[in-house]
Amino acid sequence: MPTKGWFGGKVDYQELANSLNSAGKEGWEVVSMANTNMYNNASRSVIIVLKRELLD
Repeated sequence: MPTKGWFGGKVDYQELANSLNSAGKEGWEVVSMANTNMYNNASRSVIIVLKRELLD
């Protein structure tokens, strides 16, 4: 999930929640999250790893 702002670092938490809730409705579950720190606690992006059961 990319961040916003001139140099990045601003997370739109409502957009993040909406995206994760949408994925959750499709059976996806968050396994882990990490950010790509740049400086002064700013992030270039948020990396989210999801999993779900394989469908045959």
